[in-house]
Amino acid sequence: MNIEFASQLNAFGKERKPFFFLIDYAAKVFEVFALDAVPSGILYQLDAQTNASKSFTCKDFSWQKTPPSKMQYQRQYEAVIEEIKAGNTYLLNLTTPSKIELSCSFKNLFYTANAPFKLCYHEEFVCFSPERFVEIRSNVISTYPMKGTIDASIANAKEMILNDEKEKAEHVMVVDLLRNDLSMVSKEVRVEQFRYVEKIQAGEKELLQVSSKIKGKLDENWHEKVGDIIARLLPAGSISGTPKRSSMEIIERIEGYNRGFFTGIFGVYDGERLDSAVMIRFMEKTNDEGYVFKSGGGITLLSEAQKEYDELCDKVYIPVF
Repeated sequence: MNIEFASQLNAFGKERKPFFFLIDYAAKVFEVFALDAVPSGILYQLDAQTNASKSFTCKDFSWQKTPPSKMQYQRQYEAVIEEIKAGNTYLLNLTTPSKIELSCSFKNLFYTANAPFKLCYHEEFVCFSPERFVEIRSNVISTYPMKGTIDASIANAKEMILNDEKEKAEHVMVVDLLRNDLSMVSKEVRVEQFRYVEKIQAGEKELLQVSSKIKGKLDENWHEKVGDIIARLLPAGSISGTPKRSSMEIIERIEGYNRGFFTGIFGVYDGERLDSAVMIRFMEKTNDEGYVFKSGGGITLLSEAQKEYDELCDKVYIPVF
């Protein structure tokens, strides 16, 4: 737990003072601002909550992706499978960067992208995420794990994704993990909706995404403990694995790069409720002024390397119509 991060959020919450925050995957680097003092270089949107301008004019742009090495991914995938066979993890989210060529600013991408959760951070990175982390409203905390994606244009796509044994097992493991996570900070935890299907726009392609809803009840004084609650739940189970700590150790060994803010979280507290999102669908500027798009997927013993590689590549997209 990042004590400094948690204490800052607790202090804001105790005063019911609205704030914005973001924290990296490793829960070591973070920023917290009063909501009326968010720097101009940070643009955010969490459903209806946003500091975005209504007058920005989007410009046409072009982009091109270069998929990661299939051979390198295969080696990493096989290393994860060996860890699963050894009993060190049962589900692990394996990610890797793809090289990108881009002809516009991240600010332009932020305004162009169609996603419920968006963040542009000082032209250093931009994300357009479909995945909420946790929402707290009326003393109820909810989380919405997303596991299972398929091209909506495939015949009987909904039936295929819901009946796929690998996807089903992966989703069940994530739901179980997050139900246990919520039990650490709330009571009366239950799965309210299990494996429902939503449509997501992935550039020119439409995807079907399988999600669940889990909720628990918080004490009325949760505001003054909001930082402790968030810190206790990090990192998100959907982008780490189960068991969480050993999976994180394996990720650090096998991935071979720094996730940074990718798969971290950002959010807004308005004095009454909190909303937050997982930073996926993530594009970042590199030190040599190039760009990378970081993506990945969950690996289980039922996974197939080719399908996982294809999913990783399919998730490299900009959600514009």
